[in-house]
Amino acid sequence: MKTAFVGKGGSGKTTLSSLFVRHLAATGAPVIAVDADINQHLGAALGLDDDTAARLPAMGARLPLIKDYLRGSNPRIASADTMIKTTPPGEGSRLLRVRENNPVYDACARPVELDGSAVRLMVTGPFTEADLGVSCYHSKTGAVELCLNHLVDGRDEYVVVDMTAGSDSFASGMFTRFDMTFLVAEPTRKGVSVYRQYKEYARDFGVTLRVVGNKVQGPDDVDFLRQEVGDDLLVTVGHSEWVRAMEKGRPRRFELLEPADRTALRTLKDAVDATYAARDWDRYTSQMVQFHLRNARSWGNGRTGVDLASQVDPAFVLREQQPVG
Repeated sequence: MKTAFVGKGGSGKTTLSSLFVRHLAATGAPVIAVDADINQHLGAALGLDDDTAARLPAMGARLPLIKDYLRGSNPRIASADTMIKTTPPGEGSRLLRVRENNPVYDACARPVELDGSAVRLMVTGPFTEADLGVSCYHSKTGAVELCLNHLVDGRDEYVVVDMTAGSDSFASGMFTRFDMTFLVAEPTRKGVSVYRQYKEYARDFGVTLRVVGNKVQGPDDVDFLRQEVGDDLLVTVGHSEWVRAMEKGRPRRFELLEPADRTALRTLKDAVDATYAARDWDRYTSQMVQFHLRNARSWGNGRTGVDLASQVDPAFVLREQQPVG
């Protein structure tokens, strides 16, 4: 099950992403955590020290390897150089699975120990000196989108992505790659403005969007959020001494997290799990193709010198239990 955490900068989405990852890991579920935010703080939120977090392999720097592996023997893709961030899989493509080992995970994922359990952490990587002034951050998150396009995940398997702030994810089709999108909103006008924007952009794409109210101090804050976002408000969380200690680099055992926050995390998991029955792989694949064709016409064909529409396999639908290419 693929879950995104989005929201304005400073809303607390990275903290909530990390808490949700910890909660899932504590249940024994396999989890891949992905830091796709430009600030790259998810590793620290999961307890890594600064030096260890800085040494995590950047997906953006390993894009050629990712493309070459996912291409497999797909005859519609002449070379890895002609793959772009939206390239969809087809017959012969290699697919990714949450529980497996593969060259992409070997190169890009690292285990993070969490109170006796472990998750795989993948990061897009920060801007480098060579990027400054010449690249946008979507050149990094494209590696995540390509992997999500080739990912076949099942029930009780989880991929949690800490997304870029605001509505930046709408610069590509990545916002359609999730079973559940949690929008983290503070009880302020700025906090809910990102919700309105996200809701509007996602309206025609079947995105399942729920709001997590963060930094809530009392009933008035809850009433404000309920008035502004209505039934999309799933749960609210407030001040946590456990989180404060974690942010100071002094994490306690996760079992000591406040009961109200543990209840909130169970509510998030229940909401994600409930989306499984409504999964529509045909729509998922169709949206993937739709955004690929848009990107091909807009810039991909010119950059690669290839008609990228030819990469679309009209008979292929990404589903569970597909054989590996």
